[in-house]
Amino acid sequence: MTIHTATTATPDKDWWRGAVIYQIYPRSFQDSNGDGIGDLKGITARLQHVAALGADAIWISPFFPSPMKDFGYDVSNYTEVDPMFGTLSDFDGLIHEAHRLGLKVMIDLVMSHSSDQHAWFIESRSSRVNPKADWYVWSDAKPDGTPPNNWMSIFGGSAWHWDPTRMQYYMHNFLTSQPDLNLHNPEVQDALLDMTRFWLKRGVDGFRLDTINFYFHDRDLRDNPALEPSRRNASTAPAVNPYNFQEHIYDKNRPENIDFLKRFRALLDEFPAIAAVGEVGDSQRGLEIVGEYTSGGDKMHMCYAFEFLAPDALTPSRVSEVQTAFSAAASEGWACWAFSNHDVVRHASRWGMEVLDRDAYVRMLAAILMTQRGSICIYQGEELGLTEADIAYADLQDPYGIQFWPEFKGRDGCRTPMVWDAQALQAGFSTAEKTWLPIPVEHQLKAVSAQYGDPESVLEQYRRFLAFRKQHPALARGDMVFLPAEAPLLQYERRNGNEIVLCMFNMSPEAMVVEPPAGDWEALGGHGFESSVEDNRINLPAWGAFFARRA
Repeated sequence: MTIHTATTATPDKDWWRGAVIYQIYPRSFQDSNGDGIGDLKGITARLQHVAALGADAIWISPFFPSPMKDFGYDVSNYTEVDPMFGTLSDFDGLIHEAHRLGLKVMIDLVMSHSSDQHAWFIESRSSRVNPKADWYVWSDAKPDGTPPNNWMSIFGGSAWHWDPTRMQYYMHNFLTSQPDLNLHNPEVQDALLDMTRFWLKRGVDGFRLDTINFYFHDRDLRDNPALEPSRRNASTAPAVNPYNFQEHIYDKNRPENIDFLKRFRALLDEFPAIAAVGEVGDSQRGLEIVGEYTSGGDKMHMCYAFEFLAPDALTPSRVSEVQTAFSAAASEGWACWAFSNHDVVRHASRWGMEVLDRDAYVRMLAAILMTQRGSICIYQGEELGLTEADIAYADLQDPYGIQFWPEFKGRDGCRTPMVWDAQALQAGFSTAEKTWLPIPVEHQLKAVSAQYGDPESVLEQYRRFLAFRKQHPALARGDMVFLPAEAPLLQYERRNGNEIVLCMFNMSPEAMVVEPPAGDWEALGGHGFESSVEDNRINLPAWGAFFARRA
């Protein structure tokens, strides 16, 4: 008798490189218990949709216990599940089902700040001498009682809030109920790493790190300098927010972060095939910071900045400028690109408000996103071509929108519930009479059931193109070379080994005829675009695309 030893396939440590990550906002994906709010069991029940789409992984926004002042980004317990979303057992079931379907699971870690209801902060604010007194950023007032410096909260007003018990100010980069942790304290770092280990042992495959460049502050609490008006932009905060008036060199983006990220990466490397993506929010140095955090192979696997999440229109020159700037700033790094997420206006509206054939436009945008050099994130509902919902002031939930209404309406418009069934109550999201945010009629008409199987739909185009992307590794992991072209034509090559794929896009509502670059090219099919070739000239329809492989 011959006994064979069972072998287990070695995990692909580079699975994240070129991966397609589907972002799930748990409050709005699927409600399983009829309370009008999405939950973990609901996510588990809908994972087949994500797998069938062709994604490689899911990223789940926070589901930890929270007072929900910032809808989960104010964590009061890092190692539990908020009862609103379910239980740890429900999370284990989600992991099991995702892995059965071949999906990796990434969860959101919020380590720059906690909720003011976290036990750590409750103890820290109780006195100046307790064991956790230095776990948050505290400072005495100036002699006149004003805050210690000019730092501002991204949600409006000063970044300092007075605490009458300690007779000191504490720092909050976001809401006053989100005090900043003091990562200069090694005990805080150790506690955050212990929390990370807890979820790694639970079976997660990676993390998305919220506000990764906010982890450290200047120990001397120096004032931020004013920013010249000509250098201001609205990429990370709305134009009406005076946060944009400062150059944020002391309240965030501090060099001490590098050593902590190395500690974090060393922990991840104790486990097989784990990956992490960091959110870098800075309007002036975003890509430069991405380069710092992703270089050397000993910090973050990948990061994303806000270049493609900003209001700036997407044009051929914009795509080229961003990728060229990233290559210059992060020659060793790897990006993760997204056009939409839970914090910005959906790109179908942000860029396509005046476009008549919006479905054709978003199909083209999807192909551009999926052929960028880097990994990509798809935000739930994007695959349906959903637009930004118009939420009445009375229905607003987001404190950011309430603060700056009406010039900035907040983030609720991109967070409305996912639409599954065009004929069902609440579009199949919930059986509740009222959902936590209203579901627009125009969204229900674009539900999964209305698009499934329709070859002309945005949903089926996403599926087709993701399958096409998997067939051509150059599109996922290859280098990117831009080719000369006049707007509205965007063209570049993706190169991986012997495979060179030509990508051409007509970023306009008018058809155009163009000549291919020099060389022998074989037109590729299976991507869902209907461009044709006649006499060595390519007919590109409005918002069309063409793909070929060097023969």
